[in-house]
Amino acid sequence: MIIDDVWFELKDGRKALLRSPKEEDVESTLEYLIVSAGETDYILRYPEECGEYTAEGEKMLFEKKNASSNEAMIMCIVDGKVVGNCEINFFQGMKTRHRANIGIALISNFWNQGIGTKMIQEMIRLAEAMEGVMQIELEFVEGNVRARQLYEKMGFRITGVRPNAIRLKDGTLLNEYTMIKEIMR
Repeated sequence: MIIDDVWFELKDGRKALLRSPKEEDVESTLEYLIVSAGETDYILRYPEECGEYTAEGEKMLFEKKNASSNEAMIMCIVDGKVVGNCEINFFQGMKTRHRANIGIALISNFWNQGIGTKMIQEMIRLAEAMEGVMQIELEFVEGNVRARQLYEKMGFRITGVRPNAIRLKDGTLLNEYTMIKEIMR
């Protein structure tokens, strides 16, 4: 699914662009994936796991997302570089097509600039435009206060917990929380 370009101003005055991924974003995306994975324990991969990502694989993923009628990916571009992305997937089964799931990540240098809010707003807009979607779902890892505050600000509420869902390299176990936002129709 292709989304329209959305330009907005960051809190520090720079301009940012939200748009569907393009082939020109591949190399910047590969860098972004490694950097973001190394900045926090709340992303579900370590930097060394990013070796499975390839330019060809990312190009194919972009093409798949852009051609899909039930998935969308948006990239946040600042100064020509990918600094974050967000995805939405609309469930397709007869019993589940009223649901959508989103995921988001952002390089730490761009935290507190309004990007997360803007990306989540765009995903909510897409879900509201999709006929029959009644709720948006997401997950966050225990301790990720920033994500929880963002999601609650956007109208999500905690609905469950997966105990010990995340195991860090040092053996620490973290819970994963599920949240939903109901779409009023």
